[in-house]
Formats: sequence, structure tokens, C-alpha cells
Amino acid sequence: MSSADLGRALCIITGASRGFGRTVALQMSRLVKPGSTLVLAARSGDDLRALQVELSGSEAGRAGLKAVCVVADLGQKEGPESVVKAAAEAFSEDMEHIILINNAASLGDVSRFAKDFTNMADIDSYLSFNVSSFLCLTAGTLQRFPQRPGLKRTVVNVSSLCAVQPFSSWVLYCSGKAARHMMFRVLAQEEPDLRVLNYSPGPMATAMLEEGRSRTGDPGLKTLISDLYSDGKLVTCEDSCAKMMKLLLEDKYKSGDHIDVFDL
Repeated sequence: MSSADLGRALCIITGASRGFGRTVALQMSRLVKPGSTLVLAARSGDDLRALQVELSGSEAGRAGLKAVCVVADLGQKEGPESVVKAAAEAFSEDMEHIILINNAASLGDVSRFAKDFTNMADIDSYLSFNVSSFLCLTAGTLQRFPQRPGLKRTVVNVSSLCAVQPFSSWVLYCSGKAARHMMFRVLAQEEPDLRVLNYSPGPMATAMLEEGRSRTGDPGLKTLISDLYSDGKLVTCEDSCAKMMKLLLEDKYKSGDHIDVFDL
């Protein structure tokens, strides 16, 4: 491994079928050595398979990169388990880097305010997909690929400004991102050999932000999001992902830190 590549890697990417996750898969494919495998997880099988075809036909694919699709609902118990199982089957002993990109997330109901959430089932469902599965998948991956000489391990939480700053009517999303952020800070303390990164990619023109623009209950926040579009202040998935990849390649960040795209 060198600062020019991420080594012969097994890379797990959740939420890989579209948006930022799809961009991560494409850029990651160019930064790993031949013989690497990308394990692509998402709920949309058709979109995953289209990405798999694109990767197979790329220069990296022709050089030996493999892409494995895992169609899974991470909000269900079987979801994280199926991803870890696929990763274990894809692993080979000559791999030198395990990379987990925890990208999958949902916005939740942003049309309501904190005082409106009285149905525990709604909250449990949101947290199961966005928080519980996040920890279970990370823990399952670390258990399956324990520390050993010659194996580097990196875990990334695709975070948000919402992890550290409150936004009215986004109580579910902010709470989920804050929980994930703290989980990784704790993990960095517990596992000093592990490289842990909380990366906030910024406001991007994705389906999630479009949902926020149309459904946000707080008028001021709704206007703020609309202004990001009209003022041309959105970050492209490609630019933000390139900055994250640079962080991973240089590998100089403090493990557990929260780094925002606008800090770079």
C-alpha cells in the first residue's frame, strides 16, 4: 500500500445503488489494486446490478476488480448479516485492507416536529435502519476481520452537519446522525489500531436532499434548502467523494474525528 492507492482491498459500501454511495464505488474502484473486491449493498437490486455491469466493464474491472451485489434491507436483522457473509466469501488472504463505508441512511419524516412523534414503532423503525444496523454491520465486520499483522482496517461513517448541529423538524435525521457520530468516536477509543473517520460530504443534489426540499416542515429550513439550489451552493457527489478519497489515501486524520467537506 502507498499514498497512491488503497491497496488490495475488500471494500464494503452500503447505500451503493445511487447518489453518493454509487460515486464512492466508482471512485474507489480506481484507487484499489487489481484483485480487490467491492461488496455493494442496497435495497434496489436493479440499480446495484447496473452498477456492477458498469464496474465490470471499466478499466479496473478489466484489470481484475470484482463487484459483488448484496440486495438487503439493513433495517432487518438479516440485512447486516447478509452483507458480512458476502464480504467473508469475497475475502482472500492476499488482501491487505478492509474498508467499510457506512453510507446507507434515510431522511425520515421531516414534515413533523419533535413534539409530534408519539408512535414508538415509527421511531424504532427509523433507528433500526439508520442506527442499529450501522452498529451491527460495523461490529460484524470487525469481528469477521479481526486485527492481524499485514491487515489494515478502515471504517467510515458518512455523516452530516446534522450530527453536530440541530435543525428544526429534522429530529429523526439529526438524532440518527448524532448517534452514529458518537458511536464512531467511542470505537476509535476502543480500537486504537482501527482507522475511524466521520466524514460529512456536504449538501449534495441527491434524492435525499430533494426530499428534504419538498417535505421539510420548518419554513426557514425549507427556504434555506431551496436557496442552496437556486444559489448554486450544492456540492457535487464527485467533488465531495474525491475529497474523502484524498483523506483516506493520505491517512493523516485523527481517528474518530468528524471532518466536513468545507474544512478541506
